[in-house]
Amino acid sequence: MRESLRALVKEMVRHDIPFDVAKREFERLFVEEVISAHKGNQSAAARSLGIHRNTLSKKLDDFLANRPGVRAAS
Repeated sequence: MRESLRALVKEMVRHDIPFDVAKREFERLFVEEVISAHKGNQSAAARSLGIHRNTLSKKLDDFLANRPGVRAAS
């Protein structure tokens, strides 16, 4: 698994992906996978991630707000 991750990081570096974008995308995908593994149960996913359910909810809102073409509510 470490080698797969290293290969992905090398690819991102080769394409000049900024560090903050890489971190945000990794976190978003990781959280999505954990939620999927818990069949959409956000409380169980939050426990698995070691965060409070409200923190997970806020992260999901932030992920949505920061998607390209999506504007945050004013």
